[in-house]
Amino acid sequence: MIAGIRNPSRDDQSLRIAGLLAAFGGSIIFSLFLAGATHNLPSIWTANAVVIAGLLTLKGNARWVMLALVGLTHVAIELIAGVRVSFILLVVPQDLIQNVLIAWGLERLGLTNHMRSPWGLARMTAVAAVMVIVFSTITTVSLALARGKPMWSGWADWIAPNVLGLFLAMPTTIMLMDRRHKPLFPASAWQLAMLTTLVVVSAVAIFTSDPGLQALLFAPAMLAVFRGGPRAAAILVIASLAASIPAVLHRVGIDRDLALAPLRHAVVFHVMLFAVCLTAAMILERQKRLQALLTRGRDAARHAQASAQAANKAKSEFLATISHEIRTPLNSILGFADLVALDPNLSPDSRRRLDLISRAGRSLVEIINDLLDFSKLEAGRMELDPEPLAPAVVLRDALAIAAPAAETKNLALRIEIIGGDEQALFLLDETRLRQVLLNLLSNAIKFTRDGGVTARLELSGQRLRFEIEDTGIGIAPDVQARLFQRFTQADSSISRGYGGTGLGLAISKALVTRMGGEIGVVSAPGQGARFWVELSATPARPTPELDSAAPQPSNIRGARVLLVDDHHVNRELGYALLTLGGHEAITAEDGAAAVSLVRDQDFDLVLMDVHMPVMDGLSATHAIRAMQGPKARVPILALSADVMPEQIARCLAAGMDGHLAKPIVREALLAAVARFATPSSREASQASLATP
Repeated sequence: MIAGIRNPSRDDQSLRIAGLLAAFGGSIIFSLFLAGATHNLPSIWTANAVVIAGLLTLKGNARWVMLALVGLTHVAIELIAGVRVSFILLVVPQDLIQNVLIAWGLERLGLTNHMRSPWGLARMTAVAAVMVIVFSTITTVSLALARGKPMWSGWADWIAPNVLGLFLAMPTTIMLMDRRHKPLFPASAWQLAMLTTLVVVSAVAIFTSDPGLQALLFAPAMLAVFRGGPRAAAILVIASLAASIPAVLHRVGIDRDLALAPLRHAVVFHVMLFAVCLTAAMILERQKRLQALLTRGRDAARHAQASAQAANKAKSEFLATISHEIRTPLNSILGFADLVALDPNLSPDSRRRLDLISRAGRSLVEIINDLLDFSKLEAGRMELDPEPLAPAVVLRDALAIAAPAAETKNLALRIEIIGGDEQALFLLDETRLRQVLLNLLSNAIKFTRDGGVTARLELSGQRLRFEIEDTGIGIAPDVQARLFQRFTQADSSISRGYGGTGLGLAISKALVTRMGGEIGVVSAPGQGARFWVELSATPARPTPELDSAAPQPSNIRGARVLLVDDHHVNRELGYALLTLGGHEAITAEDGAAAVSLVRDQDFDLVLMDVHMPVMDGLSATHAIRAMQGPKARVPILALSADVMPEQIARCLAAGMDGHLAKPIVREALLAAVARFATPSSREASQASLATP
């Protein structure tokens, strides 16, 4: 019947019924004893409150079993006490019906759903008291009419004991029936018994001698509440009241006129004592429950955070593995395609087909790079590295990179610089700015069949505005709002007709936002599109050259390079690219062989793969750095398909000087050799010997 009490088992229901019958019978005997001892002096009637509480806490048929048993118990006790049968037949059925209707009404009003809250229990008790007044009025009126007396005779003497009994017994019984209530500072049974005894003895002493000292009962009562919780408060107040009423009668006697006021005063005081103790106990219990919920919520949040971190780590590892496994065969596909393209005897058809292979391979590399970039942006690991640069130069570089794709479609590329000095320097991340511009240029070229693409830069103080305008297919207004969302394209035909992941614009927006700028688009179907980027940049001065005497790539002679890779195809490709670039290449298939070669020979540069059998690249780098003399300082460049930031960081932490990602781009490889290669230790030693 009530949502606030858990569903008990059948044995538990039987125990509850037995407890309710004992409480019901005890309350009737106690009230009849007081009435008999005081010549029908109305004091307190708690029996009906016990029955109402039982109906609210029992489940199913157990309620009706309890109702039948309390009816029989009530009749039996009244007969034993010598009460007239006519009175019993009139009052007992009315009490049972009254109790059922009150319990049903409380449930229908939804007041039984928050009984563990002090305010919820107080509201329910107050409404029940009003119902008791109504039904008790019906009972007293019917008794008066049955006896031939005035209608309202005995009304006050009947209402007061019933209402006081309800305020005390119903919350008490509910507290005792709900075993979920736990004390704030749990005490043992003997400690609670000692506290209850202390309260009872204090109550007897106070109400026997001087009721003005009754406020002293609050101290031991609250102590019992702290140690025993709401159920202890219920037991304590009932015990105190049971001891206090006889003490009051002993002090003032059984004269009706003299005993009525102090007796009701004692009952009202215990109702107040119970209300204070119960409210304090339930508030403390609620605080403890909220603290437990907070602890569970914090533990759940920590678990969720750990799960999210584990999922993010698994995602990163998955992306790193997939990237590595795809880049390895792409290295061979793109590398050998470029080598074959150098053959002057290649037929036009073969060259066209080879170009298609290269384009498809580069497209796949772009997709992988987009996925990795987006993963880094989502994880918040995309760091900016601002440096002094000229935005106009970056735009021209991006346009030069995109030019071959435009030439194949016979599209005109134009650049416009508006206002300011083209050579003005600003603090910007060159790599990320170029990435955004290339994304926009690539999209513009991809979606333009005829006409051209215009790249525009407007310089105005510390405000930079880039615009990439095309004469392509345009974008519908309803699509523009979601263009910068991940994995989004105008419609499914776009991905089929033009390819791509739908991540480029999402990455561009994230990068522009990270740089503190804004990105947007102005377009209409069939009228092209104009993408714009606005940035606020700090003016900067040129960075002084730290090593003006460093050799320029054009002055670097053919270097002696050790290429270490466990894949024979990668070794063959690297050997061919290095040889065609005018360098001498020596190959090794694992880290152990590389360490041996470095120990026995002199090299200008070591290109080191990371994942290899026998000894991996990181261990080989540690071993080389542990050598004596100039050999420990030979430049080592990671040549690997591991491109995640943490993977590159591990390479640098192992002692490598840089990182070159696979698939190998011929120009990037030769530029890296020119940058990192130094005169071999062999030649350096020979030069030192030749010096007088």
